Amino acid sequence: MSKGYWVSVYPTIEDPETLSDYNELAGQAVRAAGGRVLASIGGRVVAHEAGIAERVVLIEFDSFEQAVAAYESEVYRKALAELPSGFQRDFRIIEGRD
Repeated sequence: MSKGYWVSVYPTIEDPETLSDYNELAGQAVRAAGGRVLASIGGRVVAHEAGIAERVVLIEFDSFEQAVAAYESEVYRKALAELPSGFQRDFRIIEGRD
């Protein structure tokens, strides 16, 4: 079974404090689904070409299905509701290679 990953890139974050409620709820959803944060806020990033170095988050799940289920969970829906208006991110769920 292939692992699943959440990959998030945030082009700009004007006020990181506005993400505190989202971060708390999203963390609960990730932990409940068995996710593990591999890279997150404060990690070093070297961006190339059109790459964005502001904030990159990489979370691993034991399966692609777990990653999708975590996103679709009630707790994560509550987290999404806490994202500030006008907030932008590039979020993907990808299947790992065995």
